Amino acid sequence: MPVLCDRLLKLKEIFNSKFGSIPKFYVRAPGRVNIIGEHIDYCGYSVLPMAVEQDMLIAVEPVKTHTLQLANTNPLYPDFSTSANNIQIDRTNPLWHNYFLCGFKGIQEHFGLSNLTGMNCLVDGNIPPSSGLSSSSALVCCAGLVTLTVLGMNLSKVELAEICAKSERYIGTEGGGMDQSISFLAEEGTAKLIEFSPLRATDVKLPSGAVFVIANSCVEMNKAATSHFNVRVMECRLAAKLLAKYKSLQWDKVLRLEEVQTELGISLEEMLLVTEDALHSEPYSPEEICKCLGISLEELRTQILSPNTQDVLIFKLYQRAKHVYSEAARVFQFKKICEEAPDNIVQLLGELMNQSHKSCRDMYECSCPELDQLVDICRKFGAPGSRLTGAGWGGCTVSIVPADKLPSFLANVQEAYYQRSNRSLAPEKQSLFVTKPGGGALVFLEA
Repeated sequence: MPVLCDRLLKLKEIFNSKFGSIPKFYVRAPGRVNIIGEHIDYCGYSVLPMAVEQDMLIAVEPVKTHTLQLANTNPLYPDFSTSANNIQIDRTNPLWHNYFLCGFKGIQEHFGLSNLTGMNCLVDGNIPPSSGLSSSSALVCCAGLVTLTVLGMNLSKVELAEICAKSERYIGTEGGGMDQSISFLAEEGTAKLIEFSPLRATDVKLPSGAVFVIANSCVEMNKAATSHFNVRVMECRLAAKLLAKYKSLQWDKVLRLEEVQTELGISLEEMLLVTEDALHSEPYSPEEICKCLGISLEELRTQILSPNTQDVLIFKLYQRAKHVYSEAARVFQFKKICEEAPDNIVQLLGELMNQSHKSCRDMYECSCPELDQLVDICRKFGAPGSRLTGAGWGGCTVSIVPADKLPSFLANVQEAYYQRSNRSLAPEKQSLFVTKPGGGALVFLEA
């Protein structure tokens, strides 16, 4: 906590010089690392993340006007102000302040409020941006909690997580809710199995003889600025509909791959066999999907696809469904191994992480050459398991490393990946660091 105290003091000083007053309170929301369970939360499946110690911190002062004034300690992010009663979120240009507005608007709409009071807010974040550690969702969660606190309203952590997950979609990202859930429900010292519908979190005790190391590939990926992410969401939705149709279910009501499994009442392993029977590995054209479902192209575009995926020409349904069902099974295997804690626990968990990366790379195609190189380097220098974490296409890897190998692992990865290229220009501690499960979002009142 000493580091946090220093940051709060510094934030107070900058706030004072910017707004000529002192904050009334502060809100903190952490980023997260997803240990296993990638790209399956929006398909309805459980994931296994933990909060990282890096976070978003906001200093807040409610004001009598109706103006929302946002500033950032990072000079790369310009100041922004708007009327608290006329929130416009530009989907075409995902600037930093729009993530704050998502959280603000989510709370505003949940309570059906108009004529809101304004506030001065100063944001400080130490989560590397576009790194797959969920800096944007942490900002949405932080803003949601700020707004709730200013209004003097109360919600449970679960309700807050669900509102923030829904409101982040204002920016055009069709996420599933993992990031917001762990940001609110995290507890120090434990990872969490996050389950959806209804949302709940269960402690997962990680092995004591190992640590998790995050390494930043230094390739930035902004989910809201590209269509990769939303195309995958739609491919999973279409795969669910085709699988449901194949099994004579009410396909038009189905949105997620998990719903097909639940309706059929079969295991994940059996769902993989159904996928083999029902879908072919060649990409599907929009025309072929329409033929399978018995609908017109117009119906496909307007009733199923999201606005930013309506012009996609090929959909890989077989590969995406195979990844989701196998990855969902790995999450439960990971939790089971943690509970049983066999002697070779680190090795077994590492193997699951390696399988996850292979599936993300080959079946989901959300890796990139730098991530693959970094994963190989981490394994070469002593990680039994290493995988991309977050949306992919850049960002970070997470590796499980035996505690006794940690010093040599860090030194070797630092040299092999960062020093042999100009990547060492990235701030060192943001490139490669050990993380342990941190706590969830909090409000601090000014003493």
